[in-house]
Amino acid sequence: MEKLIDRFFSYVRQNTQSDSKTGLVPSTPGQLRFAKELAAELTSIGLIEVDVDENGYVMATLPSNIKHDVPVVGFIAHMDTSPDFSARHINPQVVANYNGDDIVLNQEEQIVLSTTLFPELKDCIGQTLITTDGKTLLGADDKAGIAEIVTAAEYLVAHPEIPHGKVRICFTPDEEIGHGADYFDVKRFGADFAYTMDGGEIGELQYENFNAAFARVLIHGRNVHPGYARGKMRNSMRIANQFISMLPRHEVPEHTQEYEGFYHLTSIQGNVELTEMDYIIRDFKKDRFEDRKSEMHHLVKKINSEFGEGTAEVEINDQYYNMREKIEPVMYVIDLARKAMEEVDVKPKVIPIRGGTDGARISFMGLPCPNIFAGGHNFHGKYEFIPVESMQKAVDVILKIIDLTGEIR
Repeated sequence: MEKLIDRFFSYVRQNTQSDSKTGLVPSTPGQLRFAKELAAELTSIGLIEVDVDENGYVMATLPSNIKHDVPVVGFIAHMDTSPDFSARHINPQVVANYNGDDIVLNQEEQIVLSTTLFPELKDCIGQTLITTDGKTLLGADDKAGIAEIVTAAEYLVAHPEIPHGKVRICFTPDEEIGHGADYFDVKRFGADFAYTMDGGEIGELQYENFNAAFARVLIHGRNVHPGYARGKMRNSMRIANQFISMLPRHEVPEHTQEYEGFYHLTSIQGNVELTEMDYIIRDFKKDRFEDRKSEMHHLVKKINSEFGEGTAEVEINDQYYNMREKIEPVMYVIDLARKAMEEVDVKPKVIPIRGGTDGARISFMGLPCPNIFAGGHNFHGKYEFIPVESMQKAVDVILKIIDLTGEIR
């Protein structure tokens, strides 16, 4: 436990927050620094074919120690943290033998991890929790996944008497801004199937995710002195507000669950002349996903019909699709992970991902890649936490998947 905690702490203290506006790959220099340090660590624990490419993708191999051929299994996690919440000066806190009470994250600012707001805390009584200090996110998404993969690989290198086939590892940049698979080389990776260690609470096993798109809406206004503005001014911020109100008010993240999709306004900035809004569009069903994109275009036309052509414009770009259609023909990869969990006393929770992983896009690139829990809760904010016991079980699941893959003939 102590070594796993130390490794996780060393990872989360590195600022690898991604940034969609830089146009770089990786999008921030902290990710490339972290990639190089991970490569050095993988080499030091005894992995081979360790490489960091110019885009920050880290790949490595745990070579087979058995004579017969078995499938090559891969494990993938991402290095970046969410661009939407501070990752500077992360100061993780350890709560040993958690007693079930509210956890004060920051006494000075009275920031509390509340059992009322987060009742899942009650499932962690008696465990060791790692939390934030109330000022930053934690970064368990997905540095917990990285720590678990490295720990499992280190264990197998240290125990050569345990038979296993070839294992490939990859750590990717910029997953949080939808670009984690942009330069992922399936052929170079060379696995027959893989798993992203990027899920939430213990037991999650996922092969369904949102279809996803990014939309940028621009509202063009006309600024005139307010004293003489009648019939002349066109306030882009007021029109933007009208656009927002025209979308279904309950089809937003805070009112949806399970297989329900949404429109999510992630940022807005503007003045009288110009307002820019960024949305993400999500839905599990492809037809509903297409309907949501069509609705955005329809609302832009309505705005333009009222305020004049060119007042509003929208650009929509697809980000990733539901991996289900690529995993269902090869369900043995799910059955294998389910069996691995059961054999290490983890109850599988086969649920849809209300988000996405690199595995979604990688699956469409020809490498089946469902998602397994990393163990964290409340990602992307100051209330993020992770039980160390869940991380330990994730390591066990990785080791068992490798073990079971070695039995395939």
